[in-house]
Amino acid sequence: GEILEAQEVVPAQGHDWQDGTCGVCGATNSNPFVDVPDDSYYIEPVLWAVKEGITAGTSATTFSPERIVTRAETVTFLWSAAGKPEPVTGINPFADVTEADYFYKAVLWAYERGVTTGVDAAHFGPSQECTRAQAVTFLYRAVGQPAIENRVNPFTDVAYEAYYLRPVMWAVENGVTAGISDTEFGPDGLCTRAQIVTFLYKAYH
Repeated sequence: GEILEAQEVVPAQGHDWQDGTCGVCGATNSNPFVDVPDDSYYIEPVLWAVKEGITAGTSATTFSPERIVTRAETVTFLWSAAGKPEPVTGINPFADVTEADYFYKAVLWAYERGVTTGVDAAHFGPSQECTRAQAVTFLYRAVGQPAIENRVNPFTDVAYEAYYLRPVMWAVENGVTAGISDTEFGPDGLCTRAQIVTFLYKAYH
């Protein structure tokens, strides 16, 4: 815990993939997925998420980037990105979440951390498809609900009384995601696997 020698902090430059090689650092890009093009916006997030153990492909050669994620999958991604911590209390208020479910610990962790309160007091809705509003809200809460500098809301489809107003503002302000247009966020749009790993990559990487 003691700093022995102060060192210079060098900002990350990011990669610039061209034909499988980074033009910045010279690293090679080993992409096993036939459905993740090397020029796609999500190639770095996908490879990062797989390398960090946040998710895997849907097969050895496919990632299924356009597949819609469920609420269970989304909180599992978040839990994995946080290092898969053990739930502390073990309290499970949800009738639709059991110990046999792959997402059991992820949901309990999310509930303890205030990442989610469920679709109602007794149900999490694990199989429900996850919307953009829900995804950025889960992520915003998972990172500790940081302060927001910009108070101007440019989106006509994000009401000031909406539960996801602050998460949306935070996500846009920090480059986690943008609107689907200059004046619309698309909160009810469904979130794909490519989109959710991109959100995570921009928030955590």
